[in-house]
Amino acid sequence: MLADADSYWHLATGRWIIANRAVPTTDPFSHSMPGVAWTAHEWGSEVLMRVAYDWAGWPGMLWLAAIAFALTMAIMARFLVDRMEPQHAIVLTLVCATLMVTHLLARPHVIVWPLTVAWVGALVRAGEQRTAPPWYLLVMLVVWANLHASFTLALGFAVALAVDAVMQRETTASRVACARQWGAFLVVAIACSLINPQGIGAYEHARSVMAMTTTLAVVNEWKSADFHTFRPLLLWLLMVLGLALTGRLRLSAARLMFVCGLLYLALKHQRYHALVGVVSPFLLATPIAAGLKSLTDSTGKDVEVLDRWFRALARPASANRILLILALGALLAYGNTRISRPVPAAEITPERALAAFQATGATGRVLNEYSFGGYLIFRGIPVFYDGRGDMYGDALIGEAVDALFLKHRGALEQLLTTHQIGWTLLTPTTPAVQLLDYLPNWQRIYADSIAVVHVRRDLLHTTASPVPLR
Repeated sequence: MLADADSYWHLATGRWIIANRAVPTTDPFSHSMPGVAWTAHEWGSEVLMRVAYDWAGWPGMLWLAAIAFALTMAIMARFLVDRMEPQHAIVLTLVCATLMVTHLLARPHVIVWPLTVAWVGALVRAGEQRTAPPWYLLVMLVVWANLHASFTLALGFAVALAVDAVMQRETTASRVACARQWGAFLVVAIACSLINPQGIGAYEHARSVMAMTTTLAVVNEWKSADFHTFRPLLLWLLMVLGLALTGRLRLSAARLMFVCGLLYLALKHQRYHALVGVVSPFLLATPIAAGLKSLTDSTGKDVEVLDRWFRALARPASANRILLILALGALLAYGNTRISRPVPAAEITPERALAAFQATGATGRVLNEYSFGGYLIFRGIPVFYDGRGDMYGDALIGEAVDALFLKHRGALEQLLTTHQIGWTLLTPTTPAVQLLDYLPNWQRIYADSIAVVHVRRDLLHTTASPVPLR
């Protein structure tokens, strides 16, 4: 959960927001794009993350993400056991949990998972019960719009479920009445979604991200998954295909298109594997329950006993039991983090390499590995680029990829000159490291299994002031 470099710059952004009591409108962290427009789209989550970190350090970050994940699973499990046999609900919950774990990180998207399942679950429930969407969801949407940019997906989900609700009605009059109910909800929801620092610009941000090419091709979470190794999405696909091919899963046209849309996103970008796990069980629950109903008709006494035991466990827990479980969970979580203090993964934390550079007394602008950007921002050092690929854009990221992977003759030297780079912080496997070893004006000063540092020779004995953060 602490293996993603973005956690570092999210914490730094939260620190900036709390210190300045404002949401940044220009980039305060890089030297490569001074003054470029940037809005912290996840500012609310970043403040929560910073508060958790200031309160309890890295364990606080883990607890925040773990609580969000647990609440997500609780809402999902409650929805499923209300519609299908408990043993079937357990299997579906676990399959979807394996998808979510692939992107279970201390990052803002996990914080909004409970909102995602609550939103989709309430809309599916309204469609199945033939009622209007609950208006309390609009308050939830305002909160969501200030926690994570995925709120734009919430509106897409609502449109798809509105179509599904209308198509379930039998008569023209009832369909018109349903369309009016859901249409009014959607109009107000769109208005509520604009209550965020960027307003309607948040939609342009979502469009521009999906229109990027170079960035989506080189950033791991935006790449397509490599199915040469096992992926939890395969387990989900086999389950859904097996149920469908045996005739035990029949979806309405609207839900089929919805599920296919989720699958398309997951196949195109592996970051959306978790989204399939978060959303799909709400679309599949009732159809799967109907298809598997015949399997619950059994005559074996042992099976009947097992069914009764499962149904007893599926009943809502009392308040006292919930409090007891929460107390035990808090005690175990606290004890575990005291025994083994969690820290971010070493491969995103080039602490020794940075210390080696600072020990030289040299200063200047850094050309850093993409995965090291978050740590440098966290340490207050202006970066060349970091995980905010949407802000840097294809042009700068493409320039960096060409230079670091030596795709064109002279690309590295040109980048070093254009951006007045004084030192580099790269991984040992980056091709540019080998070329820097041979460039006459550069000297390797440190190397380990995580990072390699080169410094421009003319800076090694200077005492100039470091480049300040704006």
